[in-house]
Amino acid sequence: MKTIRVLLVEDDPMVREVNRQFIERVEGFEVIDMAANGIKGIEKIKELSPDLVIMDIFMPEQGGIESLRQIRYNNLEVDCFMVTAANDVQTIQQILHLGVYDYIMKPFTFERIEQTLLNYRLFKEKMESAEDVTQQELDEIMGQTKHMNLEPEPVQTFSQELPKGFNRSTLAKVLQYLKQLDDGASADDVAAGIGVARVTARRYLDFMEKNQMIHVDILYGSVGRPVNQYFFEE
Repeated sequence: MKTIRVLLVEDDPMVREVNRQFIERVEGFEVIDMAANGIKGIEKIKELSPDLVIMDIFMPEQGGIESLRQIRYNNLEVDCFMVTAANDVQTIQQILHLGVYDYIMKPFTFERIEQTLLNYRLFKEKMESAEDVTQQELDEIMGQTKHMNLEPEPVQTFSQELPKGFNRSTLAKVLQYLKQLDDGASADDVAAGIGVARVTARRYLDFMEKNQMIHVDILYGSVGRPVNQYFFEE
């Protein structure tokens, strides 16, 4: 099977880089280019003809939903995954109506996107190796797209009562995000990864570190202030 060429469309540079690393950890996938919004994404689809586009919904200038509409309207032959923090039913229905292969909600683990990519590669192999298919064969091929998990993986969270202003859903998202990163993450990384303000991410990280749910290392660079890097506590 030839290498599957991926275009990554995401406005946040930190999230883009994490997603790129995840994708290229899976054998047979290569990120050929990246775009920061849907307008640039459409231009690069026309220019580069990728096999697969992995795209966020909320982006400046042009978001993922309008970009998907343009992809379909212009009959651009490319498959699409959506990777986004959006979890409302109306948005999910809009995306599914526009024909995506999968819808992955932030934050997600490497294992979640790895399984989607492996399923997609198998789907491509079957479709490209067959001229005609039986109903049974078609059912097996289409079955590769029915694995969607629209809820974040369950994560063990703090069992005691949380302080005022905290909620368990956000706590779980922070834990899940850190759990997937061997090299840890800064407060800025966490904020971008789960879609909250930096001050919110820092409050949760400080709380979790005090309760020994995560640990923190201080990284000293050649210039600028030291940065707190947070790690999931096994």
